[in-house]
Amino acid sequence: MIRHHSFSHTVEGSGRLDATLSAELDIQRSVFSLPSVVILLNGKNAKKSSKVKEGDEVNLEYDEEVFEGLDAEDIPLTVLYEDDSILVIDKPQGMVVHPGAGVHSGTVVNALLSRYGDDFASSDDERPGIVHRLDKDTSGVMVIARTPSALEKLQSQFFSHETEKHYKAIAKGTFCPPHGFIDTNIERDPKDRKKFRATDREDRGKKALTEYTVEKILSGYTLVDIHLHTGRTHQIRVHLSSTGHPILGDPVYGVNDPRYPDSTLMLHAFSLEINHPETGERMHFESELPARFKRILPILEGV
Repeated sequence: MIRHHSFSHTVEGSGRLDATLSAELDIQRSVFSLPSVVILLNGKNAKKSSKVKEGDEVNLEYDEEVFEGLDAEDIPLTVLYEDDSILVIDKPQGMVVHPGAGVHSGTVVNALLSRYGDDFASSDDERPGIVHRLDKDTSGVMVIARTPSALEKLQSQFFSHETEKHYKAIAKGTFCPPHGFIDTNIERDPKDRKKFRATDREDRGKKALTEYTVEKILSGYTLVDIHLHTGRTHQIRVHLSSTGHPILGDPVYGVNDPRYPDSTLMLHAFSLEINHPETGERMHFESELPARFKRILPILEGV
């Protein structure tokens, strides 16, 4: 379930906002990196790295996903790799990673509870094993931690950008140049809190960097490789849409194409590189293009 938190606090010390409030409010520092977090410092939008001093007024809001009372469900997972520390799966399109508002079953977490039992659940009651997330309609490679130690080390890698993530997307139009970067902040859309938008204002949202490389020019569309340098919610979808290249089948940031009414989101987490959390070995995992890509690509190629 989703638990909403809202704090109004008068700062007693000084320093970085996240470190200071974490100590004074006795909350985890990771809260300030949640996608749902909204921070106001003296009535203005602020970042977790903002400096605060005694007497400053901070308003903090965030949604916490609480996994109390979840049911284990015998849901099959496509396993790409597994050992005592990590599990790497090929998440299908349509599967939610973890329970949230209105979704309490059929998720990756429900499957994990069945696969590994109560000991796995007790390792982290709030987010058992989840290192990173993929949107419901995004398919592809996901790594899951099987132990608290692996979870901590993998989360640190994602936070410090030691991982390498590549996606495949079918996006509208022709990209010029064929290789480039999209570098803007991403913030919540004030008109729709469930959506995000790109902004050039450095004092708003969070920094996001997306690298793209054209792989194949199609009829009205392009198959692109996306290298994520940051991991913001909906980052690829927002960035491509903001440059006039929305992803085919994207119901939120895209444009309906009447020629392909059955298209679903053409975004796939193709590969992931990590350092093994215990051995340090560099590991590379890939998921081949799913059936929905294989069906539409010949049509767009004119075959």
